[in-house]
Amino acid sequence: MSGSCRCVRLFPSDSIMNPLRLVILILGGTGIAASAYFLMRRKPKSPEELERKRREWLDNVGRITDGTVIDVQELRLDDQHPSTMLIFQYDVAGVSYEASQDVTYLRQWVNLHSCRLGLPTSVKYDPQNPGNSLVVSERWIGLRQ
Repeated sequence: MSGSCRCVRLFPSDSIMNPLRLVILILGGTGIAASAYFLMRRKPKSPEELERKRREWLDNVGRITDGTVIDVQELRLDDQHPSTMLIFQYDVAGVSYEASQDVTYLRQWVNLHSCRLGLPTSVKYDPQNPGNSLVVSERWIGLRQ
């Protein structure tokens, strides 16, 4: 048997110079570079924006249970404006939760002077993570006054 070898080129010379392939590679590389630039350049969300998004999400997917207001406290963590915390408790599937919500930016919806120990309330919570909960949002108020 005479050995005849058929050589297959991995990069045929005519396809390397194909102008369409070159344009596609340049456009693809430019697109990837632009996407990476805009993702890295994007500003991180502020804590207030993250909390607003959390409230919106719980408004949409949250389930409602009965709870009780334990306390309302005003905290001064720094020299800026004080934070107002609404502390409440609720039960889900036999487990008792105690949580707090910063209602500093929701004061226009809440009469904090009427929030007292033992005030009944409704609590919206995440069914997948019942510890993630709220009593007040922009579209929903669970306080029963």
